[in-house]
Amino acid sequence: MTGFNFEKDLAHQTDAVQSIMAVFSKVAKVENNPQPAMTMLSNPSASFNSDVEFGMTVVQIQKTNQITKPNSIPVINKKSRVLDISMETGTGKTYTYTKAIFELNKAFGMTKFIVVVPTLSIKAGTVSFLRSEATKRHFMESYNGKQLKIHVVESQNGSRSKKAYMPQSIIDFVEAKKHPNPALDNTIHIMVINAGMINSDTLSKKFDTRINDTYDNLFDAIASVNPITIIDEPHKFKQENATWQNILKFGSQYTLRFGATFDDRYENLIHELSAVDAFNQDLVKGVVADIEMFDGGSDEHIKLLSYGAKAIREVEIKSGKDKGQTSNKEFPEAKFEYFNGTKKMVFKLIEGESLSIIHPEMDGIYIEKLNTQKVLLSNGLELKNNQKISPYSYSSTIQDKMIAKAVKRHFEIEKSLLSRDVKIKPLTLFFIDDIEGYRGNHEITGDLKAKFEALLKQQIENILKEDGLTSFYRTYLEDSIQDLSVCHGGYFAQDNSETDEAIEKEVSEILHDKESLLSLDNKRRFIFSKWTLREGWDNPNVFQICKLRSSGSQTSKLQEVGRGLRLPVNEYMSRVKNEAFDLYYYVDFSERDFAEQLVNEINQKSGQTPVEKLTKLTDTVVQSIIAKYPEQSVDTIRNTLGEAGAIDFSGNFKEGGLDIIKAEFPSAFEAAGGLKKGKVRVEGKTKSSATLRVGKYTELQKLWEAINQRVILEYKINSESDFQAIFESYLIDYKESFKPRGSVSQTKRLIFDNGLASLKEEDDLDNEILPIVTLHYRQFIEELAVLLGVNMITLHKAFVAVKDRLNINDYLSHQTIRTIKAQFHKYLLDNAFSKFHIGYQQVSNKVHPTVFTYENGKPRTNIPAHNLGVHCDESKPADQYLFEEVFYDAPLEQENIKKSITGVTVFTKIPRNSIRIPVAGGGTYSPDFAYVVEYESGQKQLNLIIETKDKEKRALFDDEKQKIKHAQELFSSLKQGFEVRFETQFKNAQIKEILQQAINQA
Repeated sequence: MTGFNFEKDLAHQTDAVQSIMAVFSKVAKVENNPQPAMTMLSNPSASFNSDVEFGMTVVQIQKTNQITKPNSIPVINKKSRVLDISMETGTGKTYTYTKAIFELNKAFGMTKFIVVVPTLSIKAGTVSFLRSEATKRHFMESYNGKQLKIHVVESQNGSRSKKAYMPQSIIDFVEAKKHPNPALDNTIHIMVINAGMINSDTLSKKFDTRINDTYDNLFDAIASVNPITIIDEPHKFKQENATWQNILKFGSQYTLRFGATFDDRYENLIHELSAVDAFNQDLVKGVVADIEMFDGGSDEHIKLLSYGAKAIREVEIKSGKDKGQTSNKEFPEAKFEYFNGTKKMVFKLIEGESLSIIHPEMDGIYIEKLNTQKVLLSNGLELKNNQKISPYSYSSTIQDKMIAKAVKRHFEIEKSLLSRDVKIKPLTLFFIDDIEGYRGNHEITGDLKAKFEALLKQQIENILKEDGLTSFYRTYLEDSIQDLSVCHGGYFAQDNSETDEAIEKEVSEILHDKESLLSLDNKRRFIFSKWTLREGWDNPNVFQICKLRSSGSQTSKLQEVGRGLRLPVNEYMSRVKNEAFDLYYYVDFSERDFAEQLVNEINQKSGQTPVEKLTKLTDTVVQSIIAKYPEQSVDTIRNTLGEAGAIDFSGNFKEGGLDIIKAEFPSAFEAAGGLKKGKVRVEGKTKSSATLRVGKYTELQKLWEAINQRVILEYKINSESDFQAIFESYLIDYKESFKPRGSVSQTKRLIFDNGLASLKEEDDLDNEILPIVTLHYRQFIEELAVLLGVNMITLHKAFVAVKDRLNINDYLSHQTIRTIKAQFHKYLLDNAFSKFHIGYQQVSNKVHPTVFTYENGKPRTNIPAHNLGVHCDESKPADQYLFEEVFYDAPLEQENIKKSITGVTVFTKIPRNSIRIPVAGGGTYSPDFAYVVEYESGQKQLNLIIETKDKEKRALFDDEKQKIKHAQELFSSLKQGFEVRFETQFKNAQIKEILQQAINQA
């Protein structure tokens, strides 16, 4: 596996980098270090003529970027050289600042950068990203072979020597020299350091030795290279604290602070991608809160009243002459109040005592640490004074229901995503208290692990009974049920000292190897943790987070969901965009307001007020209007709205005034409107199923049964010699991917094979086939013939025929076999209808059950809503539509569903993956709509299958064009006594026009 495929030039990331470079584009001069000895070691200085000029540059960029929100006060500190870049969680901050590093190197020759992170976990994630082969490959391609050298500053704890040594990583970073020829200087140096190391004695003390024969203090040595510093998570580095003061000792010429949270303490804010922007622009997943309610006891709570006071307890003497006797001993004590709904009771507990003393539902939860500073429970929850928790939040009954619901929905999501042509592997993350129940080695029928695997087995067995599973997904499930233990894994703090190889493998995958975890060869898709996976860890393919423990009332809801907000990647490790995805977040009744709190936090953090909550024409709204309508002024806006009767003299909205301003300035109001409706929602408050209008189904039945025939694709190739010619053409067309000896580093390839080999590497059509021979010719051609499903002799003849241009004997390896398979399947799809023809053969008379019908052919009353679309429109669909509700994936689909057209008898959106048209080279294709139209006074009927493309025709990929041709071929070949036609609707084309054109051609 080659790692993630990063997209170039994503607008929200490029805008941030351009904002940084816009500042640097105004520097007055760039010059090398005035000390000749340091010229080859340090960054050149990029300076402004004056502080005033720097301040004016920042102000201009803030105006350009429309940074006007009240919570984003663009504080200007013209004397500092701090630049703030605000980007919401999940939008790629690490990638963005890495790109900025390369741009600064390209523009000014900067080669020394420091990345400061708050914690070890974030440091591990940052280093993993910067050192990954995917990152290296991506930026080398974009920046002419430039690459990063990472210097990680680690603690020297554990050294037996009493003598302190300078960290070698800092020495290497400072003493790294540039190449005398700038054209050959291909290395950028990045020192990664965490807050703990910055504050350690190591950096501030004087050593016996000197760096570069000059500096015996590390701060001075670092400052000598004139670095540029990048700070991740700036809210962790408040400027009044010692850590910030130590960061200043780095002597950085500029400090770039990247974060999602600044606590409204900005300094020279030049770019802002707010939480509202991230959600509304579909740069992150939407969030669906699934709240498990409890019928009784929801008013009960346990409150921490105080802690740290001393208490006297009687204890047994364990040794000595008084062994077995008792004595009094002093312990720190925590005082709790339990309210059962009618009366209050006080309990006093010491370290090690269980909260089951207060309430039986708290069994297994005990005080792990108690002193004057904190009360830490065994589940990782740190309690503060007056904080309340519900004893029923820890009820096994509630937790069992939440786990069961999450497992069931996981397989619904998984079935959909793994049945696609290009697959996406979903993950589900559980936060648990009962570590022993999951990690314990004992066999207990009722423990967490046993109950979970029982649920897992039941769900897989139920799905395997279903018809219509793809061959891949059926095999995936069958392999999973053979060993349920490989389907899940955990990470807990105690695992860091674990010696069990299986647990070590789990931890390694979860913490450090996202690519391996997301490989389709890996059946692990459920992850258990104890809230340990916090800042610094996320995975793009987390589609569910089930929180079986409280995280405390003060925890940011946005931070909680942040582990799964990133958009997913597909099996080729490419980000999936232009499609809306949801993160399901499970909480119990004690967090019944979770969704509302999350929405409020997103809006408040972004400095925005939802449209429906605006009561006055604020300065913020006025500035938003001017930004979208620059011809307007404050006075003209107020006059316009005053004359229209929208506002009173004080700017308050009159009755109906909100609607007037939205009509007058629609673009501005969208920008000031807060989080879009539906981006964060509560499961159950929106419908999870679509209601089928059973009476309408009879009008669709004939068409529906026709297009649900079981068919197979036939290649209409007349002879083996014709097929041989096609395979020879493929070999010649793709011969550039077969690299001659010496043109590509084989070492790189071998690293991939031995370390990260998986499906991505196997199926990447852009793979270079290297001259590596690990198989005999006969073994090679036999395996290739089986994989392609073709005659071995035909393959042999083809290889012989092209041997003068391509000698396959130089490439006899499994990697070559896998890549030929992927490339040839793509070749077959591209050349169907041009170099050969295809056809469809019905293989079964059985049609039912279908997504709309039961085994006996009778229509279902409802189907899962997500099969029709991820978005919901609460308005009514057209009367002719098959369903009562409007669920859709794209705006063009939404428009079609609501459009009532005379002559249409019935129409429906075709549920996702319910009709799978086989296409050349493997894979399938699924159209979007089915229409039955009557015309000429009901005497004639037209049956249409519509593919809806929310893009221009010229923007279609070649693969899409070929798949559309396959659909046309299938529907034109159906023999049911009536015609089924296939049409494609492109962007800006009205469905009425498509139907009318089809009628005219009928």
